[in-house]
Amino acid sequence: MSFADLGLEPKLLDAIAAAGYETPTPIQKAAIPPALENRDVLGIAQTGTGKTASFTLPMIQRLGRGRAKARMPRSLVLAPTRELAAQVAENFEKYGANHKLSMALLIGGVSFGDQDAKLTRGVDVLVATPGRLLDHFERGRLLLTGIEVMVVDEADRMLDMGFIPDIERIFKLTPMTRQTLFFSATMPPEIQRITDQFLHNPVRVEVDKPATAADTITQRIVRMPIKDDRTKRAALRELLTHKDVRNGIIFCNRKSTVDVIAKSLQKHGFNARPIHGDLAQAFRTETLNKFRSGEVQFLVASDVAARGLDIPNVSHIFNYDAPIHADDYVHRIGRTGRAGKKGAAMMLVTPADAKFYAAILKTTGADAIEELDFSAFFEEHAAGGGRPRRSNRDKPEDSRPRRQPRKVEERKPEPAKVEASNEAPNVAADRDPPAPRRRRASANTSPKQRESADPVIGMGDHVPDFITRAVAG
Repeated sequence: MSFADLGLEPKLLDAIAAAGYETPTPIQKAAIPPALENRDVLGIAQTGTGKTASFTLPMIQRLGRGRAKARMPRSLVLAPTRELAAQVAENFEKYGANHKLSMALLIGGVSFGDQDAKLTRGVDVLVATPGRLLDHFERGRLLLTGIEVMVVDEADRMLDMGFIPDIERIFKLTPMTRQTLFFSATMPPEIQRITDQFLHNPVRVEVDKPATAADTITQRIVRMPIKDDRTKRAALRELLTHKDVRNGIIFCNRKSTVDVIAKSLQKHGFNARPIHGDLAQAFRTETLNKFRSGEVQFLVASDVAARGLDIPNVSHIFNYDAPIHADDYVHRIGRTGRAGKKGAAMMLVTPADAKFYAAILKTTGADAIEELDFSAFFEEHAAGGGRPRRSNRDKPEDSRPRRQPRKVEERKPEPAKVEASNEAPNVAADRDPPAPRRRRASANTSPKQRESADPVIGMGDHVPDFITRAVAG
């Protein structure tokens, strides 16, 4: 089957041919025909299957007839991340090269003024992240009552990022007569609830079993003997130096780990840059462009930043951290082995990752993942210069650093304060006070005074000899 068999018009076919595509993917074959018939479509497909074209192509053909009004876009595409939204916008520019359609990209990190200027002129296609879209709406700069086609891409990632309340609100702001194209890699109950509520008799398209890895990807793991960050970073560097590694994306579970790994690789001479949500949008865009062009060899990324990105010709995926969810593992390694090309995925597994790795094996199959023998590397690393630092308790007694006693400075006595007075100062006040005198009983002392006085002396002249000897000793 060719793209012409799907019912696409000649202008689109020319743009597809210019982009270098000849035959549609399974998701495109199944989703484009009902979308051209203005049917709602529920597409269940993992990333890397060509689903972006399965909604951009029919949208462009439909929007070719009509004209946009100021602040009232005709179509809306919602994406979970800035990078994915920018990628969708690039697809519209590529496939809509022969159509005079206007487009606006609403994402964070970009000036509101530039985006507002485009909305004021009127746009046919609006690509946005949920948060920035609602920001424009609440400012009174945008109306959604003219939406003809609405697309929700990577819906399961929207759920993970907490965007579901925003998605529901946006759905309610659009007309009931809209056409909805809804795509997700998995169908958890919350996503199923939304599709039941907002889609009207959709055509369900499921091209692959959810959360399965492509056959074009070779999967391998390295078992770490201990959970030691220094040894783990050394093992990662060893994997990166394999002769068949042309470039790669290194995934970490935390943004802080992304920064640490990127800085460590740069320190050891690797051409690597980080990308995650806390970095400036200009830096993230520059990093992706340099990685696509080959100027950057390794991209250290978080799941959110790299989810759904279509980066061609990625030879390797490295999981520095084992993903907590098995579905994330499939999405990560799906960055390689795309469009029928071969790819490889490698993962470092520590003893603490046993539960996560078991879930991954259950999803992908035990036979799908090969275990690399790194025993010689770990032995050499433990014996050589790459040995992890030992604590002081592991060192010989004589080599331990000895704590030096603290020097205590003698405090000089402060001079006595003399109150201002017309009289001469009391010289005796500067002297040490005399020692207290002991009370002595006398013949004139009363019995009560004698009892309260020194018990020995208070007995007067009748002191027993044993008491006198005890006091003297």
